[in-house]
Formats: sequence, structure tokens, C-alpha cells
Amino acid sequence: MLLNVIARGPEAAESADSARPPIVLLHGLFGRARNLGFFQRRLARTRRTLAIDLRNHGDSPHGPMDYNTMAADLLETLAHHAALPATLVGHSMGGKVAMTLALTRPGMVHSLLVADIPPARTGHGQFSLGEHMLRIVFPSYLNRAEADALLKPDIPNADVRALMLQNIRLGENPGWIIGLRDIVDSMTNIESWPYIPEGYSYPGPTLFLAGANSPYIRHEHYGVMRRLFPNYRLELIEKAGHWLHVENPTRFAALLEDFTETY
Repeated sequence: MLLNVIARGPEAAESADSARPPIVLLHGLFGRARNLGFFQRRLARTRRTLAIDLRNHGDSPHGPMDYNTMAADLLETLAHHAALPATLVGHSMGGKVAMTLALTRPGMVHSLLVADIPPARTGHGQFSLGEHMLRIVFPSYLNRAEADALLKPDIPNADVRALMLQNIRLGENPGWIIGLRDIVDSMTNIESWPYIPEGYSYPGPTLFLAGANSPYIRHEHYGVMRRLFPNYRLELIEKAGHWLHVENPTRFAALLEDFTETY
């Protein structure tokens, strides 16, 4: 499946560092490529960048989801855009997609940044959220303020709700833009971790970023992180939970830029 891509690079061709691999940005569950625009624009001052809508998200096609399938989507899309090998940057679900590709096709991944997700089964209420979203009854017309009020009971965090609002078609005949039915039907796969054969690992530079207030990356994950990603390091982002790039964008950007400039 070819995925929707937002491509950015330096405005002046002579500013591009063509010797460096492209940087690929992958959003999390219920996100979309343009959510990462702030970081993409910063990176694109000197580097070729591609922000991608994963399947069932943004403007990409819909269909059943599991991490091997989504990694195959990503590989096909990057090959189509002559963007391999690449530096992969993924948040949450996007981080699992990036890790899966790195472990199964390590030669296609130059370096890897994973934001607030371990290589393990996770799940903190997203299935319930998806079910609640499916049950929302849309009126015949909806503006942004009304959509915000519609989501508020299930998504009290205003920053997260603002991201989710981008998944709603406003105006006449409002509804979900994303493949919400496919997402909910695939939630067990999304919250899981794919089978990785014994002996598989990714030897390249790997940075895990964890929100200091997030429940996702825990001490019990460190062993599997070291086994699968032997050259990893972990950085905590203070004053942030799972949506660390939204809650502390300054620190997230600094760590992201330092990593992509180094590797």
C-alpha cells in the first residue's frame, strides 16, 4: 500500500545536506503526518524529510492493521520515493512500525528514534476510546467548537483533543476521516507487539525518548530493548506524558535535532 506523504526539504537546493539520509516522521494512533509539521519544518531547513500518514490515518488508504503489514506499507512507500535507507522517527504506534521495519530490514534503516513506546505489548485505554468514538452521533452540520464539545467527555486533555479534531470532517455531513472501524477492529494488533524471530536485532544508533509522566516505557522493558537494539540509549523528557512532543515540544525538538545531526 502506498501511503500519503508530506515531503519537505530546504528551500535553497544548496542548503540541502544530500549526503545524509532522509528523515521519516511517523505519527501515533489517531494522529496524522501534519501533526508533526512543527518538527518537520525545523528538520527540513537542511534535510530531506517525509512525514507519512499510516494506513487508516490522514489521507492514506484504509484496511486491516498489524505491524508487519504497516512496516511493509512503509517500506513500499519509501522505496517508491527513493528514500531508503532512512532515519526513522516514530511516536507510539509509529514507533512500533519503525522498530518492526528496523528489526526485519535493518539495512533499510540508517538510524532510529522511538518516542514513548517499548518493543512490547502496550495498551492504556485506547480500545475504549476507539469504541466511544465509534458511538458518537454526528449532527447534520458541525463546526470546530461543536466538534470540540462533542469530544470533550471522552478526551478531556485539550492538546490531545485538538489533534483528534483533525480526524473529523467538519461542515455539512460531518464524520470521521480516518478508517475508525478498521482501527478499532485491529486494536488488539495495535496494542500488541509482533513476533520477532530469535536472533533478530537492529545494530544501528537508536534513541528512545520517554515522557517522565508516561506509563509506557518501564524498567522491565530495558532488557528486551537492549537485546533488540543493542546500541540504544534512553532519554527522559520532563513535564511530559505519552504525548511528549505535544506537552514538551521544545525539549523534544532539541533531542530530535541533536540525534539527527549526530547520526
